[in-house]
Parts: sequence; structure tokens; C-alpha cells
Amino acid sequence: MTLLSVNAGRAKAVGYTDSASGMTGIDKRPVDGPVRIEAPGANGVGRSGVAGDDVCDPRFHGGADRAVYAFAREDLDRWERELGRELANGSFGENLTTSGLDVNGALIGERWRIGEDVVVEVTGGRIPCRTFQGHLEERGVDAKGWVRRFTQAEAGPGALLRVIEPGEVRAGDPVTVVHRPDHGVTVASLHRAATAERRLLPETLVAAEWMESGLLALARQYADKYADGTEG
Repeated sequence: MTLLSVNAGRAKAVGYTDSASGMTGIDKRPVDGPVRIEAPGANGVGRSGVAGDDVCDPRFHGGADRAVYAFAREDLDRWERELGRELANGSFGENLTTSGLDVNGALIGERWRIGEDVVVEVTGGRIPCRTFQGHLEERGVDAKGWVRRFTQAEAGPGALLRVIEPGEVRAGDPVTVVHRPDHGVTVASLHRAATAERRLLPETLVAAEWMESGLLALARQYADKYADGTEG
């Protein structure tokens, strides 16, 4: 399991983002040499956990439990075949492009050591947005928008990560799974529950202590609303 690239993006003005600033850092490119990874501060106000990477909409990006975003090269390759276009590392706005690592099958709370120093913890999966669609300039087939297409895809959403132990990483670093919690909630299953099958959300609360705050709030709201066993 290997880190293929570390990717960072600088803020730029675009016409397709919901960010109040009108800026986005989604256009991420591989960075040469070592890159510092560290805990970036509280949700809603924190920056990216990757040095040199800009967060422009802190409502949904950056902060303690969305510090870093990882996506598997294998899934980029699947999208290359489906879309019929080349997708460089970082094309999906990911900070870390991996090889040989089961990113979407990772358990919420699973920890990875990257290189010698850095340890990160899986907190959830990406919920796609209009900025992502605009960045890729993909409307999809059969009039299906990119957000819906990505959400429904088997490839999976990629993993959001919090930083447990800071340090430097670089392309070529080994990735090792160093801890797996005792539950069955994966990045893929949490994503499915949060999007297509919300009746499954209460079941994901066994992973509550590790979950990304937005997904955790959604799961708790759903569980509270339908605590009597009925669904409106």
C-alpha cells in the first residue's frame, strides 16, 4: 500500500461554487518533496491539514475531522474508463492519491500510518457538491448530473481523515493500517446510508465516536426523528 502523490490546491475564483467567497481550492495538483500534515483546527473555521492547500468553504471542508481527503488511484482508473478521459492524481480534489489501499472499505475510526511519522484516522466519505461537478465539467449520461452519478457509483466516495500524529509525507511513502475498530461501518456503507438508504443511518451510530461531524449530526437527527420505528 503506497502513497502515490500528495496534492494541494490554491484558492481561485470560479463561477460554479456555493462558497460565499466565490473561491475554491478543489483544483489540486501533485506536490514535489515532503509535505507537512497536521491537525488544522476546529470544524467550521479550520484550514486544510495539508500544508499549501487552501480551504475556501469551511462549512464542508477542512477542520479537525475533515483535515485530509484520500482517494484511490484504482477508483480514478475506473472513472477514466467510464468517462473516456485522463484523470491525473488530484483530479477529484483529493489530497492523497493511494495505491493498493482499500479506501472505501476502510472502517470509520480505522487508522493509517503514512511514512514514518504521520497517523490519520478515517472519519467518513465525501458527499459530492456543485463545486465538484463544475470542476470536472461533467454532466453525465442520460441527463444525469455528476453529483448524482458520483453518489450512485460503485467506485466509492473516498475517505475523509483526521490527523492523529502530524509529520511529513511524500510520494512513495508506504501506507500501513495500524488500527481497526470493532464495528462494521465502512466509508462505503456510511456513504450509502447518508445518501441512498437513510433508513440505515441509525445503524451507523456504533461508529459515532469516530465519525465526521456532519455525517454524525445527520445520523443522530434521523435516529431521533424515527425513534418510534416509523418513517415519514
